[in-house]
Amino acid sequence: MTLQLGDIAPNFEARTTEGLIRFHEWLGDSWGILFSHPRDFTPVCTTELSAVATLKPEFAKRNVKVIGLSVDPLHRHRRWADDIRDFGGTALNFPIIGDDHQTVAQLYGMIHPAHDELYTVRTVFVIGPDKKIKLTLTYPQTTGRNFDEILRVIESLQLTHTHSVSTPANWQKGEAVIILPSISDEAAKDKFKAGWVEIKPYLRLTPDPTAQTARAS
Repeated sequence: MTLQLGDIAPNFEARTTEGLIRFHEWLGDSWGILFSHPRDFTPVCTTELSAVATLKPEFAKRNVKVIGLSVDPLHRHRRWADDIRDFGGTALNFPIIGDDHQTVAQLYGMIHPAHDELYTVRTVFVIGPDKKIKLTLTYPQTTGRNFDEILRVIESLQLTHTHSVSTPANWQKGEAVIILPSISDEAAKDKFKAGWVEIKPYLRLTPDPTAQTARAS
């Protein structure tokens, strides 16, 4: 199954290290990250899950729930949790799906047979409160993910979800954003009280609206 941006994230029921979940119900009104790792007790995966455990408070600040997946069974996940804690100093604090029958992996297209017929690639799905897929990232098994970058992308997605803007290359929270070309100058005067700098007629930079709101409060 090939999932595309804007598709409804498939719902499923699965057993995890934190009990049985129904995915959409578990997400509730939160944003979500569903990410797969190839196998338990492997070096890159251990570093990744440790990084996510450390960053969980940052995800929580942004109303994001995180859930991992491996095609290994739950009893291996629970044993592996000790290694994850030992590596990064933070205990495993988010659920991992035991997907030993590959049910969720197949539903989300996480196994790429030309790459590996048995184990998942490093896939990331960012899912909005509307249960629609907002972003997908796929890494090979040998390359660990940059979760600081995933946090940055979520900040961009949340900003552009609520304001008529997009974010430029290498954007960081608080930096200038781009007014959508579909917004006329006249309409922009009402929406963007701080004004803008016109680089090109289609490229207008305005201060980050959320930064302005934070200063006003």
